[in-house]
Amino acid sequence: MATHTIAVAGKGGVGKTTTCGMIIDYLCKQKKGPILVVDADANSNLNEVLGVEVETTLGDIREEMARAEQKGTVPANMTKADYAEMKFGLALIEEDDFDMLVMGRTQGKGCYCFVNGVLKTQIDKYAGNYRYMVIDNEAGLEHISRGTLPHVDTMLLISDCSRRGVQAVGRIAEMIRELELKPGTMKLIVNRAPGGVLNAGVMEEIKRYDLDLVGVLPQDELVYEYDCEGKPSSQVPDSAPVKQALGEIMRKLGL
Repeated sequence: MATHTIAVAGKGGVGKTTTCGMIIDYLCKQKKGPILVVDADANSNLNEVLGVEVETTLGDIREEMARAEQKGTVPANMTKADYAEMKFGLALIEEDDFDMLVMGRTQGKGCYCFVNGVLKTQIDKYAGNYRYMVIDNEAGLEHISRGTLPHVDTMLLISDCSRRGVQAVGRIAEMIRELELKPGTMKLIVNRAPGGVLNAGVMEEIKRYDLDLVGVLPQDELVYEYDCEGKPSSQVPDSAPVKQALGEIMRKLGL
């Protein structure tokens, strides 16, 4: 089974993770599974958008393993490789409609090189078992530029409806082109537009960066209310304007 990989990217605060959660909710309801969800952001919160309890992350397990090596508590009858395989296998969260891997972060200072490598290994291990893989990236696209993630079939750039938001996502698009990452398709979704309509100045900025706009998500107060009440924001009713608009975008994309 060929896995179709959808990557969602955009700067912080534009509703990237909430949009990613709604994409996953749509695929689940359309019976497009099996689906592997990957939260590749060190500041993980996709699970909250989806209403999923996370007991451990790849970063947590990495720290636990480091402590076990220091204290000599790795089981005597296991190699370090076998121990690592067993522990990292515990990071896969199995829900009714999808499975989920959460990168998390390591403790203290320094780069995330090791946990990035762990994420790549786990994705390579599981990816072929799923029809879709949906990845919520960090703003900098580090995972994609370093080859941590597989080839992306559908790259979705998320911006809010401000000129600065479009400029930020335009720079991400330029980075993708410069790195010759060549996703199968790359589209822009603009989020939180009043009445679902974009200002002429914003449209001008979209054209300036040569971004391919696939759809606009309206500002929806219900999403804000769900978030304030601690409800999974991906689960606002399908009749909500934002869900209706997202469904139309997904159909345009053929997903």
